[in-house]
Amino acid sequence: MNDIVRDDTARPPSLVDALIPCIALVILLSLSFSLFGGDASSGPNQIALLFCGIIAACVAYKNGLPWAGIRQAVVDGIAAGLPAILILLAVGALIGTWAMSGTIIAMIYYGLKLLSPTYFYATTALVCAAVAFSIGSSWTVAGTIGIGLMGVAANMGLSPAITAGAVISGAYFGDKASPLSDTVNLATATAGSDIYSHIRESLWTSVPTLSVCLLIFGLLGQPADFDATQALAKIDSKLSVSLWSFLPLLLVLLFSLIRLPPFVAIFIGALAGAVLAVLHDPERVAVFASVPDLPFGLALLKGAWAALANGYVSATGEKSIDLILTRGGMSSMMNTVWLIVAALAFGAVVEHAGLLKRLIEPLVRRTKSAAGLISTVVGTSIISNVVTSDQYISVALPGRLFGPSFANRGMAPVMLSRVVGDSATVTSPLVPWNSCGAYMAAALGVPTAVYAGFCFFNILNPLVAIAFGFLGWRMVRMRVPETGHTSPAPV
Repeated sequence: MNDIVRDDTARPPSLVDALIPCIALVILLSLSFSLFGGDASSGPNQIALLFCGIIAACVAYKNGLPWAGIRQAVVDGIAAGLPAILILLAVGALIGTWAMSGTIIAMIYYGLKLLSPTYFYATTALVCAAVAFSIGSSWTVAGTIGIGLMGVAANMGLSPAITAGAVISGAYFGDKASPLSDTVNLATATAGSDIYSHIRESLWTSVPTLSVCLLIFGLLGQPADFDATQALAKIDSKLSVSLWSFLPLLLVLLFSLIRLPPFVAIFIGALAGAVLAVLHDPERVAVFASVPDLPFGLALLKGAWAALANGYVSATGEKSIDLILTRGGMSSMMNTVWLIVAALAFGAVVEHAGLLKRLIEPLVRRTKSAAGLISTVVGTSIISNVVTSDQYISVALPGRLFGPSFANRGMAPVMLSRVVGDSATVTSPLVPWNSCGAYMAAALGVPTAVYAGFCFFNILNPLVAIAFGFLGWRMVRMRVPETGHTSPAPV
């Protein structure tokens, strides 16, 4: 990667400079949602983000930053998002082959047998939390188990928005509490804290928050008067369900546990779904190829290939089943990829021009108390998720900006990393144009604006972090040993 070109004579941005692109973003996105409604993320939001990126670039150029440096910042910003884009494409392929192979319908079938509508939302959050803690990835959980749970909810007549909120709440609890999580490692690295001390402190805010969420999800559950017999009979009459269908899911979880990159683990799961479809129901795969005179072997290859690329179209004749299984393919993720690229381009220019830092500096200077500092970190993390559209920037930025402020107030680095986890990590899926929000909407099939209000863990966790600050709970202080160097006081 080339070094970003800078000009030492460039002027620091004024507060007005920093506000111009942000105000433009708010105005254009508001117009986009008001004019296009649910279709705003199908192009209008992307145009708004790119236009705001141009405005930010003009501000940067006005302040003396060369175009070459601005261009390189955009390239580097988009390049940093490529892992997320690859994961998104892999999930699209996985959904297509799992729909064809029977993996999704198997999760729905056994979910209908084992889960009760009364406790479904709470159970969903707990299951996703446990799996995310085990593998350290909220994205993998949402793109695999989350898809199956969404199908179970649809068959039970439960709310897709609340189900998505339960999936995301559980997945992000497990993610931020796992030593395998990339955001945990990033937060501790930038704040200078120990991973296991960070997790121990994080649980003090996360466990009470999850407990409240489970109570809310329990209250939202429906009475247990749902009879799954009819739904199960429909599946049995149209499809062959086997425990072998869970093999692709188990492979993804296994490869995630042994720390294969998420893209590799998910894409192997997608390929496993294609192979399983060919072995389990070759006739259905060949028919899906839609070329009657094609040799059978080539028809199998084309059918599996088409599911990876363009998704699967179910033709069982049962509308409720076909509606759930007709989906997926890498091509289905192109609109979300466009949204992520546009958002990352805007965020890259804003960060390169120093506009975000300029917005935050007055907040840092005016913070007088430890509780105020914690609140400022939470606010900064949320603003960063909105403006930069990237979770990793939002996790890393507070560690760089607020480290000295925490040290000056005698607060241990683990305090900073905990607050960052309580805010930057969990609020990212609540922003429609953030890479996390775009991913969750695409994977679960529910727009971010629709599910966000039901992500109770993600909404409450930052508030709990602020409350702990004002109440003075779990304020880990630095102690000064005889050497004169500071270190965290024992908990």
